[in-house]
Order: sequence, then C-alpha cells, then structure tokens
Amino acid sequence: MTKRLSAKELAALAQIDTPTICNTLDILSPAHQAKGFIVEPFVCLHPRMKPIVGYARTATCRAREPSSVKGQAAMDKRFAYWAYLDEGPKPAISIVQDLDGAQAGFGAFWGEVNSNIHKALGCLGTVTNGSIRDLDAFADGFQAIAGLVGPSHAHVHLVDFAVDVNVLGMVVRDGDLVHADCHGAVVIPHDVARDVVRTSELQARREAVILVACTGKGFTLEKLKKAYKDAAKVA
Repeated sequence: MTKRLSAKELAALAQIDTPTICNTLDILSPAHQAKGFIVEPFVCLHPRMKPIVGYARTATCRAREPSSVKGQAAMDKRFAYWAYLDEGPKPAISIVQDLDGAQAGFGAFWGEVNSNIHKALGCLGTVTNGSIRDLDAFADGFQAIAGLVGPSHAHVHLVDFAVDVNVLGMVVRDGDLVHADCHGAVVIPHDVARDVVRTSELQARREAVILVACTGKGFTLEKLKKAYKDAAKVA
C-alpha cells in the first residue's frame, strides 16, 4: 500500500459522492470500470449522511448455526479481532461478509452494541451483506450499508478477520480505501487515490457545459451536440 492519505486528503474525498467517485475511477483506473463497487440491493441507515472514507477492516460472520468455537477460545478470538481493529489504520470502515449464502442476514452482526464498539475502535461505519438491527440505537453518526434489516442476532458469530471478502458484489481486501454513502460503496485504488479530487473537479467542469446547454433558454439539438464536443476540450 502506498503512503496513507492525510486527514485533509480524506476529508476532501468525503465531499464527493460515490457515483462521482465511480465516474472518476473510470478515467483514472479503467480496469475498475466494471468492478470494485456494490452491485446488489442494500439499505442505508443514514441516507442523508455525508460520505464516509476509510481503510477497510475485513471480517466474516455466520448466524444460521451456532459456532463450533466455544468458551475461552471464542473470547480470545473476539479480543484478537478487537486488537486488529484497534491497531489498524484510521479512520476505518468495517467490511463484514455474512457467509450464510442465500440466508445472509439471518442474524444481525450489527446493532447497538457492535456499532458502539466499532466506533470506539476507530470505525466510521460498516458495509455488509448481512443484516442490521436496533436502528434507532446505533452509535451516533455510525453509518451502515447493509443487505437488509432484521430483528434477531440468532447465532451470529465472528468466523475470521483480515481476509478478502465479497460484500454485495464488491471485493474488498484488508487495508483497501473504501468510500461509501447512500448510493453504495466503492474501493478507491491506492495508486490513484490522490488524483481523484482533481479529476472529479475536471469532470464537473466538463459536465457543467452540457448541463448549461440542456437547462438554458433556447435549447436545440445542435446546441447539445456542440456542448458535448466543447465539454471534451475543457481542461
């Protein structure tokens, strides 16, 4: 991984919505034009919250059946996971894959307690294909992009962490830079992360030419075609 972004650089990325991030990556990293973002239906806990940007802390869970790990061993795994969160880069976003397949979300990993624990350990929110509950009791300001809402935790338990995960069609690796808002989430490749803001500003200037042609007085198809060509010349 290249040098981590500064707080100022992360804050600048948080001013850009996720669709714009995806548009920008189409230019900066064409290989990511059809991958690296959520492609499945989801719910957003705080649709009006500004985007969150942070480094991925990955984990997997199950809830359909009880864990085979019991007692002190289960406690040791939980503590090791908390240490992993605590020692990782900040700010973080918890990316949790529910491994229960077609029944992902059978039991909620996320609710009042886990959201508060993760917030205390430096996470801004979570992206998961599993379920969330305790919606009005979530940690204050903690975002959640999830597969569904459900009432029970059932047999939910941590399976592993610091592993590659696939959440709602988005493949995420430990330490990836993730951007998320009400539109979903996307992985920003480290090697182009510092170019995203500048490129998004260029895109905005180009789009403005087309939008003026569409919304101004005296619209014609010829004006639109000219604006489309002129937009490409904007630097």
